[in-house]
This record gives sequence, structure tokens and C-alpha cells, in this order.
Amino acid sequence: MNGWHKRILRVDLTNQKTSIEDVSQQMAKDYIGGRGWAIRYLYDEVDPQVDPLSPENKLIFATGPLTASPAPTGNRYMVVTKSPLTGALAHSNSGGDFPTWLKRTGFDLVIFEGRAPEPVYVSINEDQVEFRSAAHLWGKDVHTTTDTLLEETDPKAKVACIGPAGENLALMAAVMNDKHRAAARSGVGAVMGSKNLKAVVAQGKKNPTLADTEGMRKLSVTISKEVGVDVKKGSSLREYGTAYVPQVTNTLGILPTRNFQTGTFEGTDQIDGVALKEKYLIRHTPCYRCPISCGRLTAVDDEEYAGKGEGPEYESIASLGSACGVDHLGALTKANYWCNELGMDTISTGMTIAAAMEMYEKGYIPEEDIGQPLRFGDADAVIEMIQKMAYRDGFGDSLAEGSYRLAAKYGHPEIAVTARKQEFPGYDPRGSQGMGLLYATSNKGASHMEGDLAYSEVFGVPEKIDPLTSEGKAPLVARFEDAFALIDAAGLCVFLAVRYVFDEDVNLWPTRLTQLMNLTTGAEYTPAEIMQAAERIYNLERLFLIGAGSGKNDDTLPYRMLHEPLPDGPGKGKVVELDKMLPEFYAARGWDQDGVPTQEKLVELGLDR
Repeated sequence: MNGWHKRILRVDLTNQKTSIEDVSQQMAKDYIGGRGWAIRYLYDEVDPQVDPLSPENKLIFATGPLTASPAPTGNRYMVVTKSPLTGALAHSNSGGDFPTWLKRTGFDLVIFEGRAPEPVYVSINEDQVEFRSAAHLWGKDVHTTTDTLLEETDPKAKVACIGPAGENLALMAAVMNDKHRAAARSGVGAVMGSKNLKAVVAQGKKNPTLADTEGMRKLSVTISKEVGVDVKKGSSLREYGTAYVPQVTNTLGILPTRNFQTGTFEGTDQIDGVALKEKYLIRHTPCYRCPISCGRLTAVDDEEYAGKGEGPEYESIASLGSACGVDHLGALTKANYWCNELGMDTISTGMTIAAAMEMYEKGYIPEEDIGQPLRFGDADAVIEMIQKMAYRDGFGDSLAEGSYRLAAKYGHPEIAVTARKQEFPGYDPRGSQGMGLLYATSNKGASHMEGDLAYSEVFGVPEKIDPLTSEGKAPLVARFEDAFALIDAAGLCVFLAVRYVFDEDVNLWPTRLTQLMNLTTGAEYTPAEIMQAAERIYNLERLFLIGAGSGKNDDTLPYRMLHEPLPDGPGKGKVVELDKMLPEFYAARGWDQDGVPTQEKLVELGLDR
């Protein structure tokens, strides 16, 4: 078969040795690639009870069969490991250029094992793999590290690395690639730092072969043309990037505001996509082979917050902006730059600071512990806390543990807005019921990228459904979770996939995605087979969670979401009706009443062996 190289590179950091393994055709087909292959290896080789920051944990860089293919947005990779933030599973996704360059090394997966005695970076140029000292890079930010490595290796190579946050094991540390793109969530950067692995440099010319080159070209062109038509009609995603979203969520009353105390923010107009375009936008910045081009190169010329970089995206606006009560766009953008340069997940970073602000204002954290006031709306304090978190400096040491541990430390766990100890993204689920169920059941903790029902509840894509009802949401959440597992395994971006390669109904049937897979691999999937493969991936992840001790008791939401009704907006008076949806979800999944996959389901998916 084509599309896959069917080769895995193992990197033994402890002994600085490498080995190459072949992947069977059956394994390739059954688990698709990317996220699927990665969980298969993680499940088989890592004790789910392992300390995530110990050498026994493994860090997996995984591409999909559509990565480096002609498929529009066929340029994603996953970073998969056991999460130090949640104590369960991490699978973080990123685009940019690096994923295609990684695939062109001739490997589908790279598995990093052990711990280097001293800081190193690994250069992969096809079968030539080198361990090089990173002592001179330790302590350097992402931009400096990237520039230095391109000088030391090849200016045409691509770099994924950690910043000081990863080195200092901050639990919201990200793996950054191409300077501005991030596999951000769940602390994957801390795992990389725990291995003394500063960076990975990728280059090569081993493009995967295609089963039907001409057929793949034609379908890819057709999809790209459809995107182009929508752009000409006026695409908000092209015009403003994801920064158009704050106006949508604010109108629906689900924009996280002051640590989710409310769902509407009075300063939305000052920090949205229109304001960003007017004040700071330089140009669009697409990922490799992307016709949507939602990225944004920006520059802030305000003397106090001057800087240049990419973003902020919607999630950064919500977490560093409205969630912290900040309506100064220049300061917010600077905070986003700092997160990128220090290598930090903007969602967990901002939401943790927001939780600290609420606790400070309520008198739960004394000012002497922080070293300064920490009030909602204080943009300069947000910027300072980001830097303290990355270096675990003073109060930053507590912040670097995330909001769950911070709130517990000060005796008020109800303040932390998390699921499986991971901070919520930018949708208040009290006004988007399906998102509430998603956060509670997501295999990697609260995440919109695990099965984003907001596409339908909030944006009406592929069709609009009522966000305020819990009726019928359970099977839809299960379907979206499987669809997103498929997207992550294949190597596509969800922005394109949900809109253009699934059937245009809320059930997300993968007719076109199956065609792309078959034209690439020749595996002759049916849509039903490929969805079953995605379900297999999701259930295997669930088994890993259960092994890690994260089961039914963790399929829940924080106190605020279940007991404090939304105070304003269309969802005023609503809490998340999780008690109604969760049993229905288990049934839809073929799990028992404790959320454990039944023997029948395991047999159906071939997971009983």
C-alpha cells in the first residue's frame, strides 16, 4: 500500500542509539496512522500508571497517511504521550510546515524513549539521525532556538522545540514548531523537557507514494476550488482567522469571562478579529498546502507592548483576554507572543491566571504569596505571570502546576474550571450542552479539538442544532469524537475536514475523506470501515485512561458548570445537564454503566486480543 512509509524510528535518548522498525499492512490499515498508530504503540509499551515525567514514559511524534500528500491541509502531526497535567492521555495536534518535513524523513512515527544524560537535539535527515548537544540552547526561547538550529543544520530544514516552560517542566508547556505553531495541550512540552530533548530537526525528500496520483490530484484540486469559492463569497475564517469567533460566542453568552463567572464580555469589540485586522495585521500565514490560510502575522507598535509574531487566535483571545478580564488588544497580543516564545499552551496558561485572579479577588490567595495584586483586567500582571510560570519563579511555581492543583492548594477546588485537570477552552458549556458532554468525556481532558460539537451548536456547520438542549447530544458527541479521531489519524486539519470532506449533515459521514484515503493508500476502505477504525482508536484511548485510573469518576465537570447557572445571555439560568447525557453517551458508545467498553464492543473492534 501507499501513503504510509510503514517505517518507525525509535530514538533511545538514554543510550543515544536509534533503530528502525517496519509496520505491518494490517496494523497500518486498522489504526489509520497519526493518533491511531501512536495510541497503539503507547498502549502496548507504556505502563498507564507510569510517572509522566519519568524516563519510562515515551514521547511519540506521529504523522498520518495524508500528511505530505496533495490533500488540502494534509499537513498535521500529533505529539502523543502520557500527560503530566491530567495524569492520563495527551495527544496534541499541530500544523505549520514541520509535519510534512517530518514525513519526508521517510518515517511515519518517531518514538523517543528514555532520558538523555545532558540536553540534546535530534537531527533527522532521512536515515541519517544525529544526536547533538543542546547545552548552548538550554534556556533559550523558541525563536532563538529555531534560528540557531537552522544555522547549525540546514536553513531549509524545519524545527520543533521546547522553550523555557518545557525545560522547567511547567505543566502547560507546549511543543512549538515553525516558531509559531504549537502542539500545545496537556503538557507535552514538559514531557519533552523531562527527556532533556530540546528540539527535533527534520528534513528529507522521501515523499510518500500515492495509489492513484491523478485521481488524488483531481480530488484535491476540486476541494481547493470549493474553498476558493467560499473565500470569494466572504469567509470569516479567511478574513479574520479564528479571531472572528469572540463576537459569535459573546452573542450566544458562552464567551469565558472572568474565569467563567459570566458568558459575556463588555470589551469584546476591542479584542476581536475586526480590531486585530485594523490595528496589527500584516498578512495571512497559511500552513503548508492550506487553501484556507487562517493564520495571522501581526505586529504591535505600541511602545509598551511592541513585538511581532503570529496570532492571537480565538482561544488565546478567550483565555488571555476575556477570561482574565483584559480588553487591551496590544497587551493581549504581547501575552500571546510571550506564550509562543516561552513555549506555553495559551489556553491552560490564561485560564490558570484567570482562576488565580478570582481567588485573589475573593481573598483566597494572600497578596504576599503572589508578590503583587492580581486583579481581573490587569494586562501587565497577565504578562508578568506568564513569564513567572515559564521559569517557575516565585508564585509562578504554583501557577505552572495548572489551575486544578493551584485551587486545591488554596482550599478552593471549585474555582478551577477543568475536566480531567485540564483547563476549559473558549466555550462555556452551560450555553452549549454538547460541549459540556464533550469536555466531560474527552480522552485528553477538556478540549474542543477532541470532537468539537460547537461546529454545529455554535457555527451551524455542517448544520445548526440547538445548543441549549441536551436532547440527542450523546450520540452526536460520540460521532464527533470518532470523526475527530479519524481526522487526527489521517493527518488533516479539522477546519477543512468538517466543512469539505464529510457529508454535509451533522452525522459527519466520511465519504470524501474515505476517497482521499483510498486514492492515497490504496487500502480500499469503505466509509463504514474507516469510521470503525476511528472508533477503535477512541476505545483504545479509553482503555489507556482506565488503566491510568481515569474512568467514570473523572467523566465530570467542575462545580460551576453543574451548579451555578449562567447569569446572562441566551443560556441564562442553564447548567450543564450532564446527569442526563452521560448514561446516554455510555450506551451510544457500547460501554457499560461505569463507562467501560463492554466485551462485545471490544470484540467488534478487534480490541479483545
